[in-house]
Amino acid sequence: MTPAAADRLDLDVTYAALRPWVPRRAQFRTWAAATLAIASSRAPPRRAVHAAALSIRVVGAARSRSLNGRYRGKHKPTNVLSFAGPGRLPDGRKRLGELVICAPVVAAEAHAQRKTRNQHWAHMTVHGLLHLLGFDHERADEALKMEKIEVQILDRLGFSNPYA
Repeated sequence: MTPAAADRLDLDVTYAALRPWVPRRAQFRTWAAATLAIASSRAPPRRAVHAAALSIRVVGAARSRSLNGRYRGKHKPTNVLSFAGPGRLPDGRKRLGELVICAPVVAAEAHAQRKTRNQHWAHMTVHGLLHLLGFDHERADEALKMEKIEVQILDRLGFSNPYA
């Protein structure tokens, strides 16, 4: 994603669970733009992105549990869920989809993993967005590729390797 295209990132952030330590829209935008800049060129060809629209919804544990149960058959809250978008908008931008990030789970995981909340929020944003770009971690080779890109993006953002 070129700098001009990064300006064409339409980001919608909604907060169903707002805490003082939950990132603001500008932070999510920085993380999403960095992910698109690096990962878009490595995404499967049908998923390459030059200008995009993305929604991020910050939720509590109950909503995360409900969505995780409905869409993944797992009846517990989870850190991030990725829901792919329907395709291109009339102006040519790619409708990437929606990330649903659970504030209490991210906070608990950051504490358990001895990471800053900001570091873990950035990681979950990058991770979820990579899923929307066609990356996955179901097979070992896919997981290694996805983790390598996550580490590179997070390094560029000033965060350490989340897997170390």
